[in-house]
Amino acid sequence: MRKIGENRILFNSLSTLSKKWRDGNFGEIVEDWRWIFTYTRRHRWAVVFYTVLGILSTTLGLVGSVAGKYMIDIITGYQTSKLSILIVIILSSAVFSLVFSSLISRLSAKIGIHINNDIQADIFDRIIDVDWKAISGYSSGDLLNRFNSDVQTVSKNAISWLPSIIIAVYNFIVTFILIWHYDKIMSLIAFASAPVMLLMSKYFISKQREYAKKVKEKGSEMMAFEVETFYNFDTIKSFGIMKTCGRKLREWQQKLKEISLEYNMFTIKTNIFMSVLGMIVQYAAFGYCLFLLWTHAISYGTMTLFLEQRVRLSSAFNSVVGIVPQFLTSSVSAHRIRELIDLPRERHIPESEELKALAEDGFEVRMEGVDFAYVEGKEVITGSSFKAAPGEIVALIGPSGEGKTTMIRLMLGLILPDKGTAFLRASDGTEVEMNADSRAFFSYVPQGNTILSGTVAENMRLVREDATDEEIIEALKIACAYDFVSALPDGINSKVGERGRGFSEGQAQRLAIARAILRDAPVLLLDEATSALDVTTERQVLRNIVTSKPNKTCIVTTHRPTVLNLCSRVYRVKDRSVTELDEAQSSIEAMEF
Repeated sequence: MRKIGENRILFNSLSTLSKKWRDGNFGEIVEDWRWIFTYTRRHRWAVVFYTVLGILSTTLGLVGSVAGKYMIDIITGYQTSKLSILIVIILSSAVFSLVFSSLISRLSAKIGIHINNDIQADIFDRIIDVDWKAISGYSSGDLLNRFNSDVQTVSKNAISWLPSIIIAVYNFIVTFILIWHYDKIMSLIAFASAPVMLLMSKYFISKQREYAKKVKEKGSEMMAFEVETFYNFDTIKSFGIMKTCGRKLREWQQKLKEISLEYNMFTIKTNIFMSVLGMIVQYAAFGYCLFLLWTHAISYGTMTLFLEQRVRLSSAFNSVVGIVPQFLTSSVSAHRIRELIDLPRERHIPESEELKALAEDGFEVRMEGVDFAYVEGKEVITGSSFKAAPGEIVALIGPSGEGKTTMIRLMLGLILPDKGTAFLRASDGTEVEMNADSRAFFSYVPQGNTILSGTVAENMRLVREDATDEEIIEALKIACAYDFVSALPDGINSKVGERGRGFSEGQAQRLAIARAILRDAPVLLLDEATSALDVTTERQVLRNIVTSKPNKTCIVTTHRPTVLNLCSRVYRVKDRSVTELDEAQSSIEAMEF
């Protein structure tokens, strides 16, 4: 029953291919597989070896079947000679088939892991370099599902598809020739089940690709929900909405169940038809063999060979067609992966490398006449300019949601101005527009908790792998974090929980600031990074930064009035405009906070 159900899927897949051809969409599948083939070519010698082993294993299986036929004839009295030779042949073919199948299994596993790692590594590098606006349209759960599930699907078929076709076609041809050699009518009966099932498949609407896409999409959506739930675990528990989240999980499960049951009903209906068709062909072959045996046209051994090879022939044909659903499933996964890697890349300006020689003197961060909108027609920033020079602390203030974080993203080159320019200016007047490469000159402390699991030292060395313990301690002191780190049992080698568990929000912020200081980039961006610090600590941290790193350009977004009197300039972000405030205005703004 299960095999017949698989046949139904295979034949429906062929219908899908035919429909894709008629609709003009077959080119998508070709392009998906052309991409997969780039990984197949990297391991072409493994493909050749895999194919040779498969052909040898198939050949030995046929030899064993023929030897078994003669063995039965010997036992039933038709032949009495060469018994010992037949026993050797049967045992040898069985042993060699076992060895070859084991080698194929081992080779497939090793190559599959290599392919999976190659694709994942390549895709990871491409995703990391994707334009921020383009990738932000995908949820974390969807990205993880594509990165793991879809890559595994592709990697499993990238190597095996070509050898599987060659081996299956070879198996089909030699099996058909073998049956034809003994009885031509029997070979036609044995072959009848495959084309009949193939022809009947036109009566079924192909749903293989549709279901694969639905399942993957729902899986991505469900994974996105799971990622968000576990990431915001503390918030969920603090609001006491565990039951609400549980209900939502069950709603997602219900959606997946509905798709599965719909598919199951389709399978049941088609299985009934395919089962009846398969039994008709099977009984026809069996009846013909009985007739030949009754008329003494064949021996018992030949009858056994016929029935065994009929199944083998049908299986060989199904193996050939069986590549099709894998072909389709892999193309779906490959298409989902290619959607990510085909997203526009970040802008890279090679001239940014030339700024390294001037980093010691610091850089001005400049924006002139900048317009920006996440969605066309809905500007967040319009006609705005900005300047922050080495040795300065410059503040960005304004109501939440008005564009302060957008300004930070423009400085980091994560997003690019629709109009105007955002650039770095070196001490010799060299200017380079913000891009992915200029980001090397920034240290960034975003909003929220950004501490990872590991040790304090490991968290710090994320930005500088070669940092010494002394340099880490110095950065911690500047950020006013060494007082509580030194009190830990193992100092900087003490364990940190996921998202900084074990530390208060203020301590986690100071660790994040220390990490940014350790990076020692010319520009330091603090996006509400001191919000959890008390006033005294906040002011001390900023003073320490200016004192210890006099050429550093420090830019802060804040809601705290206590920072403003430490700043060289204050910019207000409000009503889509960035405006520089004079001292009187800054004082008024501070009073209004």
